[in-house]
Amino acid sequence: MSKKISLVGVPMDLGQSRRGVDMGPSAIRYGGVKERLQNLNHEVIDLGDIEVPLVGEEKEELKNLSEVVLANKDLAKTVDNIVSKNNFPLILGGDHSIAIGTLAGLYPHYNNLGVIWYDAHGDLNTEKTSPSGNIHGMPLAASLGLGQSELTNIHYDSAKIKPENVVLIGIRDLDEAEKKLIKDLNIKIYTMHEVDLLGMPEVIAQTINYLKDKTDGVHLSFDLDGIDPAEAPGVGTPVLGGLTYRESHLTMELLHDAGIITSAEFVEVNPMLDIKSQTAEITVGLISSLLGEKLK
Repeated sequence: MSKKISLVGVPMDLGQSRRGVDMGPSAIRYGGVKERLQNLNHEVIDLGDIEVPLVGEEKEELKNLSEVVLANKDLAKTVDNIVSKNNFPLILGGDHSIAIGTLAGLYPHYNNLGVIWYDAHGDLNTEKTSPSGNIHGMPLAASLGLGQSELTNIHYDSAKIKPENVVLIGIRDLDEAEKKLIKDLNIKIYTMHEVDLLGMPEVIAQTINYLKDKTDGVHLSFDLDGIDPAEAPGVGTPVLGGLTYRESHLTMELLHDAGIITSAEFVEVNPMLDIKSQTAEITVGLISSLLGEKLK
């Protein structure tokens, strides 16, 4: 079924320390994402990029907090408006801190929004537990209402999602505080250990069954570092031992067939670290598969 897709770029690298992911939206666009989706008979409206503030004098405990908050407030309003028009929000990052704005914008439209967090990391740190102060390691915690109020109260002064509606997939790098939080909140998680034991088709089947009856929409937050850096070298924070492109491609096909995904973001593409646009091209292929592209 064709969709009206609203494409938004967030060229931000302020949520982390390694420069380059601000060029991710341009790389994905250059890879032909709009044309691929139009070839699937979707109507694609490119709304351009969210304006990201210039960095001021660093005075904050969390790196670039003020600038990250401003960009996410703008993104939240944009996403809210997209969903109000019954369009499908497709957000291109940028570092993963932009998920705070995406989920904040989705919040008023769902009673029980599900979230699939496809990532090497849990992104469940707060200002009290983060070893780095990088906000791209905090978006899931902030969306659950945990952490600094400037982040948790963007767009609405409340948690945007519930822990029982979250599924983490591909995780292989967690801080001790994140491990404890996952256990305390009983968040559903499939680390690479579970992926290896069960196989990707079973992981996705269990994820779909876990979310489909208790949620009224499911957001996919896809960090390209979920894929092994041997196949996706151009990412913000690479971690060895990740998912393959084939596993990820199959995941997108299975999620499309299940018909549960109502919004998506693809983040942490870093063209400065990429090899011949390999990661950007992979991203375009994954987006296309999520939205219906098949071999036959």
